[in-house]
Amino acid sequence: MRIASWNVNSVGARLPKLVDWLGTAEPDVLCLQELKCAEDAFPYDEIGALGYEVAAHGTGRWNGVAVLSKVGIEDVRRGLLDEPGFLADGAMFEAVEPRAIGATCGGVRVWSVYVPNGRDITHAHYAYKLRWLDALRATAAEELAELPFAVLGDFNIAPTDADVWDIAEFAGCTHVTEEERKALTALGEIGLAEVLPRALKYDVPFTYWDYRALRFPNNQGMRIDLAYGNERFTAAVTDAYVDRNARKGKGTSDHAPVVVDLDLP
Repeated sequence: MRIASWNVNSVGARLPKLVDWLGTAEPDVLCLQELKCAEDAFPYDEIGALGYEVAAHGTGRWNGVAVLSKVGIEDVRRGLLDEPGFLADGAMFEAVEPRAIGATCGGVRVWSVYVPNGRDITHAHYAYKLRWLDALRATAAEELAELPFAVLGDFNIAPTDADVWDIAEFAGCTHVTEEERKALTALGEIGLAEVLPRALKYDVPFTYWDYRALRFPNNQGMRIDLAYGNERFTAAVTDAYVDRNARKGKGTSDHAPVVVDLDLP
């Protein structure tokens, strides 16, 4: 079984790339993030033509997540347990954003997550990010059971200093703070372990490279797209890698897919 995760940075803008990649990589399940479209605007026909069922969670031009599956989709859950909202600039009320969706696919429980960016450690979005990660931990703890279980997606956190091209460039920034990394450690405390992918090129399997300043050709990246699983999931992993080739060329996402292969009984 092949399960993958990809922040596509707009499923509409990236549809040709997504269709090509699905035809080449042939994942059984794909978790998508940053759809940037409402659920009724998702390209169901194009993806369905490749044999995938889709469960999507999106409200408009920002955020949005989905699970694509060739092995069935059951028990779809949109949103986290007691998921916090965010009060955007100029808004009167907090809004719960479409950042998490869970589904059971071929006997594996998967969650596709798009963790808030945090923006700046002094910004309200950073505190929101930490609250959101608490809700993710609570949701995962509630759902852990006998099934293989995994949370995959754009976590917007680099687990270690080695997971950014130059830690000195991130002094005082989000994505590398102790509080964010503690949230990842908390997933381990409930029985989830990270599936570490291998790199197809270079030493560190970066998953994100900014479009600006030639970050990709200079390999100035970050490893922020992650996969966590329970023991039944991680014990079945036979390979995991970052498909850096999907980041090449024009019109690509600024993220690369993370691919996990499993041998399940």
